[in-house]
Amino acid sequence: MVELLSESILLLPGYLVDANKRIFGLYLLSTLFFAVPVFLLKNRPFKFMAFTGYVFNKKIWLHPSARLDYSLFIVNRFLKLILWAPIVLTMVPIAIGFSGAIENVFGEIKPITNNQVVIVSVFTFILFIFDDFTRFLLHFLLHKVPILWDFHKVHHSAIVMTPMTIYRSHPFESYLYACRMALSQGLAVGIGYYLFGPTLSMFDVLGANVFVFVFNLMGSNLRHSHIWWSWGDKVEAWFISPAQHQIHHSDKTEHFDRNLGSALAIWDRGCGTLIKSSETGKIRFGIGNQESGHKSLLEAYISPFKDIWKRRKADSDY
Repeated sequence: MVELLSESILLLPGYLVDANKRIFGLYLLSTLFFAVPVFLLKNRPFKFMAFTGYVFNKKIWLHPSARLDYSLFIVNRFLKLILWAPIVLTMVPIAIGFSGAIENVFGEIKPITNNQVVIVSVFTFILFIFDDFTRFLLHFLLHKVPILWDFHKVHHSAIVMTPMTIYRSHPFESYLYACRMALSQGLAVGIGYYLFGPTLSMFDVLGANVFVFVFNLMGSNLRHSHIWWSWGDKVEAWFISPAQHQIHHSDKTEHFDRNLGSALAIWDRGCGTLIKSSETGKIRFGIGNQESGHKSLLEAYISPFKDIWKRRKADSDY
């Protein structure tokens, strides 16, 4: 157990060199780049020390809420290795099964094209769309299904945010997202296999889907931060900006179920849950009066079960 924990901790720096992780070094550098114009809106001329104090505000980065984020980042990885990694859904059987199901319904076909540029472009797009939509769908359910919301509240209970807040989640929610990833990739590969045959590849940058790479490079780490990076109404009608995701983390109940999308805003538009950054005033982070105790590692893990028990008890009393 000690050896496994040590291995888990030693692997954590690998997140900085993995383009599929939000805190990949290049994404963090781009975050600093986009923080500059936000800083200059209220602070001219540019002063380096003032800028670093603005970005790395000690009251935020050393806040108890932020320290809980760091703890969850480390311990959740350990729990993942020993608890649910062996039982998470896997992409390969899903892809094979889905491809077979399509073939049974529509019949076997020859690959529709041998043009590798077309194949790679279409498959890369399919992967991105399936990934983004299933993220939205699961996030929607996490907010709308009371039992799932009890677990998702751990993430929303952050009252200050840093890029590490993305890893502030209950292990059960992390398990659901891992299964979602296997499902979305499996469905995408199944479609790709049916249309183009077994030779599939995607346009990637350092191993990450090119669409995901570009989106993360556009300051995605500012989504969990105190730095208000808005993209304007026209862009925000199509893509979720960092400021829009900060609205999603507002402690006002009318914002809890808004801007549920990850990259694309079209899912929120279709469901009527989109709100643009120009439509809100000053916000604070958290879950307001729904806070039921997420101030320690133990509370973060136990509080969802307590909330579920309280609700069931209240329903039975009624």
